[in-house]
Amino acid sequence: MIIGAHSVIFSTDPEADRAFLRDVLELPNVDVGEGWLIFGLPPAEVAVHPSEKNDVHELYLMCDDVAALVAEMSQRGVACAPVKDLGWGLLTRVTLPGGGALGIYQPRHARPEAMNAGEATG
Repeated sequence: MIIGAHSVIFSTDPEADRAFLRDVLELPNVDVGEGWLIFGLPPAEVAVHPSEKNDVHELYLMCDDVAALVAEMSQRGVACAPVKDLGWGLLTRVTLPGGGALGIYQPRHARPEAMNAGEATG
């Protein structure tokens, strides 16, 4: 039944943020027309947290060494928030060219086995 996940980042400057994902984070991508890029991501996870409201969602990327990521972003002139040790991981936020922020963390929590591409659930 489920074959993947599609996340959306809303931006006031989508062209700049697409260029960042393509050129700085070097995510594989496909142009589906008129410069509209869809990016490939590594295996993903989803968690459900308690909230006072529904329809609140967050997107984080994960890395294996947050200090190295921050150093690389600094070399590329990309601002990162100070790394916070939250127990479950080491978190920074990368400032996107469009003005938004993207959380990236080095996980310390248990991780599920990734689904294989094309492996449907259900």
